[in-house]
Amino acid sequence: MYIYNMSKMCNVLLLICLIFFFGNVTAQEQSEQQNLITLIQPPYLKAGDTIAIVAPSGILKNRNDEVEQATALLKSWGLHVVVGKHVFNKDDHFAGTDDERCEDFQKALDDPKISAIWCARGGYGTVRILDKLDYTKFKEHPKWLIGYSDITALHNQFHNEGFQSIHALMCVSLTKDLEEIKETVDTFKATIFGNPVNYTLEGSNYNKVGEASGPLVGGNLTMLHTMLGSKTSIDVSGKILFIEEIGEYKYHIDRMLQSLKRAGYFNNCKGVIVGDMSKLRKNTTLWGTSVEQLVIDALADYDFPIAFNMPAGHEKDNRAMVLGKVIELKVEKGKTTITFKD
Repeated sequence: MYIYNMSKMCNVLLLICLIFFFGNVTAQEQSEQQNLITLIQPPYLKAGDTIAIVAPSGILKNRNDEVEQATALLKSWGLHVVVGKHVFNKDDHFAGTDDERCEDFQKALDDPKISAIWCARGGYGTVRILDKLDYTKFKEHPKWLIGYSDITALHNQFHNEGFQSIHALMCVSLTKDLEEIKETVDTFKATIFGNPVNYTLEGSNYNKVGEASGPLVGGNLTMLHTMLGSKTSIDVSGKILFIEEIGEYKYHIDRMLQSLKRAGYFNNCKGVIVGDMSKLRKNTTLWGTSVEQLVIDALADYDFPIAFNMPAGHEKDNRAMVLGKVIELKVEKGKTTITFKD
């Protein structure tokens, strides 16, 4: 009887262990599948559609000409434009108070006649309005969000709401002679109208060779780091992460990457694309390596491919990308190809 009971108990324990083990694997698989559900793609624009220009971040002091130029550019493509009521307001560092900036953005979110929301500039301030926004009406009539830099916070929120968005130039990115930024403008136009845009990047000896496929997410590294631990942080499991930065010390970049790493941010990431690392500041104590080597060292524990030389970020050559869309990434030393899938 004792032997029978012990045997029965062992079988029960074995069954419990099997259920626990395979149950966890199934739950993990279900979580990954849920995470990889294709984000909803808002309708691409067509002639006659309307874009709203808003300013959710920094002040637009003496930037009227750029907004007028942006408006004229959109109209030349057959689009209508509405400019937010508070775009040129001033509240210390910001383009109006938090409530004013939120009001403009919320109105654009809610209006079914608006097909895209184009941010006039970045800077700082978007994080202050994130928790004030309501996406109920937006989900009935989805539209594109367009911007970069500080707008990364909104890209994250759009993705967590289940929608794609566009990482591209903003109104203040325009130059008097648009031929200076021809590729920037051309890829912006192509992307908002739904024309295919793929990229072949210049090679780099720092490239970590490999292939990956998954939704492209990310943006400004500081903003991704700022979102860490909040409900607006994005899960990069099964995804390919794009990062860019401006005006930081190298040790700041390393610190942010180390913080993300320690939080498990990269554990199931499929790949990393590094954009512009612009206007890096020099510390009195030199870092000692290139920023490319810094990234490679910080992510040395992972076997996913890493590509450099993506022309996107805070330089004039800022190519448009649909965030949340599945891409195929092929990284070689001599070149990198990025193909956006239908």
